[in-house]
Amino acid sequence: MHGSEKRLERSEQAATVQNQRVRASGLIAAFVFIALLGLMGKASAEHPGVHGKPVVDAAVAAYVPVGKVVGAFTIEGSDTMQPIVAKIASAFREWQLGIKIAVQGGGTDTALMGFLQNQSRIRRGDGSPGGGHHVSGGIALLAASRPLTDNERKDFRSRYGYDVTEIPIALDAIAVYVNRQNPIEGLALEQLDAIFSKDRKRGMQEDITTWGQLGLKDEWAQQPIHRYGQDKRSGTRAIFIQKALQDGNLRPDVQVKAGPASEILALSRDVLGIGYASIGFQASPVRIIPLAERGGAAFVAPSPESVANGTYPLSRQLYLYAKKDPKAGLQPEVLEFFKFVNSRDGQDMVVKAGAYPLPARQVAKNLEALTGTVVAATSVSTSVN
Repeated sequence: MHGSEKRLERSEQAATVQNQRVRASGLIAAFVFIALLGLMGKASAEHPGVHGKPVVDAAVAAYVPVGKVVGAFTIEGSDTMQPIVAKIASAFREWQLGIKIAVQGGGTDTALMGFLQNQSRIRRGDGSPGGGHHVSGGIALLAASRPLTDNERKDFRSRYGYDVTEIPIALDAIAVYVNRQNPIEGLALEQLDAIFSKDRKRGMQEDITTWGQLGLKDEWAQQPIHRYGQDKRSGTRAIFIQKALQDGNLRPDVQVKAGPASEILALSRDVLGIGYASIGFQASPVRIIPLAERGGAAFVAPSPESVANGTYPLSRQLYLYAKKDPKAGLQPEVLEFFKFVNSRDGQDMVVKAGAYPLPARQVAKNLEALTGTVVAATSVSTSVN
């Protein structure tokens, strides 16, 4: 065998091994997600939310299809958003049978590069119930659990010649989770910072390493705190570092999990654990603890109201980013999907997935950005202040 043939054979073997590793990691993630779904199902039955089930703004109009649209596209990005977007896409296809949508998680930062390069990571057959690749090789929409940075927006513009289109599709809270057996009542942000950050930028004088330092008594007093977090691909991790740690560095002993499902599953098994994830990952073996902006201030639990008015300290929006060429506009199938997302039917799916729906005011802004037409207040919101 010639040298070039041997090198080709070795390359093919290496590629095969890599593909097997990717598939194995994907299967592990799927099993973790399925296990968590069982826990989340129990949570939904027992406690529909920290303050009850969110309600879609009555002023948001129902979806009215313009007709039958045909096409296919891919959405990739945030692990937090994957179940939300998948639920929306599934409901949308009940209205538009001619549109096929592939939805992939993996993390905001991982998908961002593929979005910029218009190169999907979805392999042949992924996301297709009947097998076979049903979408193009590009990424039409980026699901991001954080806003893009100025540099990322500049990168997009340098590649495409126009600005990326940013559409918030849901409200969310980064919740702090502990095992259900943990009696902690709440935390101030400086305490949270001293638990997770080695820099303590919020001013605590020492690291917090035991539950006794947070006021727990008896058998809890000397017990160590086990910290859990998400990996560098995660937009949730980036927002947590920015908002909770004031851009401080995470402690090296934070146990990094591949995604929020894995993190919540770990906390369900560790009575000494603490971690952070989207409000949508509530499950019966864990609970969410309220936060205070500073020591001595009132604890605030995440709720539709506290997230919408910003009183919950770790509130955020969840985004879809699109490539809307000013001359060509959006693909018809993508535009129709966005119209569904910004309808009562689409926002109902946001609620069913565990996130908080948009106020009608934001829906009106979204539709204006997408269509270039100012939406009449009476048709979208009669209650905007």
